[in-house]
Amino acid sequence: MIKFDMDKCNGCRICVKVCPQGVIGMIDKKAYMMDYESCMECGACRLNCEPNAIRLTKGTGCLTAIIKEDILKIAPKNTGCGCSCG
Repeated sequence: MIKFDMDKCNGCRICVKVCPQGVIGMIDKKAYMMDYESCMECGACRLNCEPNAIRLTKGTGCLTAIIKEDILKIAPKNTGCGCSCG
Protein backbone atom coordinates (compact mmCIF):
# COMPACT_ATOMS: atom_id res chain seq x y z
CA MET A 1 0.00 0.00 0.00
CA ILE A 2 1.28 3.46 -0.86
CA LYS A 3 0.57 6.52 1.23
CA PHE A 4 1.52 10.10 0.46
CA ASP A 5 2.42 12.61 3.18
CA MET A 6 0.94 15.82 1.79
CA ASP A 7 2.85 17.93 4.31
CA LYS A 8 6.17 16.60 2.98
CA CYS A 9 5.32 16.49 -0.74
CA ASN A 10 6.97 19.41 -2.51
CA GLY A 11 5.35 18.80 -5.91
CA CYS A 12 8.59 17.92 -7.69
CA ARG A 13 6.83 15.27 -9.85
CA ILE A 14 9.74 12.80 -9.66
CA CYS A 15 7.37 10.06 -8.46
CA VAL A 16 5.16 10.69 -11.49
CA LYS A 17 8.14 10.46 -13.83
CA VAL A 18 9.64 7.25 -12.38
CA CYS A 19 6.40 5.27 -11.99
CA PRO A 20 6.57 2.46 -14.58
CA GLN A 21 2.78 2.05 -14.52
CA GLY A 22 1.95 5.75 -14.73
CA VAL A 23 -0.46 5.55 -11.79
CA ILE A 24 0.70 8.60 -9.82
CA GLY A 25 -0.76 11.99 -10.64
CA MET A 26 -0.70 15.52 -9.26
CA ILE A 27 -3.50 17.66 -7.84
CA ASP A 28 -2.73 21.13 -6.51
CA LYS A 29 1.02 20.35 -6.74
CA LYS A 30 0.65 17.27 -4.51
CA ALA A 31 1.11 13.61 -5.52
CA TYR A 32 -1.80 11.19 -5.38
CA MET A 33 -2.53 7.65 -6.53
CA MET A 34 -4.74 7.64 -9.62
CA ASP A 35 -5.10 3.86 -9.90
CA TYR A 36 -4.30 1.61 -6.92
CA GLU A 37 -5.26 -1.49 -8.89
CA SER A 38 -2.51 -0.96 -11.48
CA CYS A 39 0.24 -0.14 -8.97
CA MET A 40 2.77 -2.98 -8.80
CA GLU A 41 4.33 -1.63 -5.59
CA CYS A 42 7.83 -1.68 -7.10
CA GLY A 43 9.06 1.13 -4.85
CA ALA A 44 10.46 3.38 -7.57
CA CYS A 45 8.41 6.32 -6.32
CA ARG A 46 9.54 5.92 -2.72
CA LEU A 47 13.18 5.35 -3.60
CA ASN A 48 13.27 8.56 -5.67
CA CYS A 49 11.28 10.80 -3.32
CA GLU A 50 13.82 13.21 -1.82
CA PRO A 51 11.48 14.71 0.81
CA ASN A 52 10.43 11.18 1.94
CA ALA A 53 6.78 11.98 1.29
CA ILE A 54 5.93 8.42 0.23
CA ARG A 55 5.45 5.42 2.48
CA LEU A 56 5.22 2.02 0.88
CA THR A 57 4.47 -1.27 2.55
CA LYS A 58 5.15 -4.45 0.66
CA GLY A 59 2.13 -6.00 -0.91
CA THR A 60 1.70 -8.90 -3.26
CA GLY A 61 2.68 -6.68 -6.17
CA CYS A 62 6.18 -5.74 -4.99
CA LEU A 63 8.05 -6.52 -8.18
CA THR A 64 11.45 -6.99 -6.57
CA ALA A 65 10.04 -9.55 -4.11
CA ILE A 66 8.26 -11.41 -6.89
CA ILE A 67 11.45 -11.63 -8.93
CA LYS A 68 13.64 -12.73 -5.99
CA GLU A 69 11.18 -15.12 -4.34
CA ASP A 70 9.15 -16.59 -7.19
CA ILE A 71 11.13 -16.27 -10.39
CA LEU A 72 14.81 -16.46 -9.45
CA LYS A 73 14.19 -18.33 -6.17
CA ILE A 74 17.18 -16.60 -4.58
CA ALA A 75 15.26 -15.47 -1.48
CA PRO A 76 13.02 -17.49 0.84
CA LYS A 77 9.28 -16.89 0.52
CA ASN A 78 7.91 -13.88 2.43
CA THR A 79 11.33 -12.41 3.18
CA GLY A 80 10.52 -9.24 1.31
CA CYS A 81 12.04 -7.32 -1.50
CA GLY A 82 15.13 -5.86 0.13
CA CYS A 83 14.24 -2.36 -1.02
CA SER A 84 13.14 -1.33 2.49
CA CYS A 85 9.54 -0.81 1.50
CA GLY A 86 8.09 -3.17 4.03
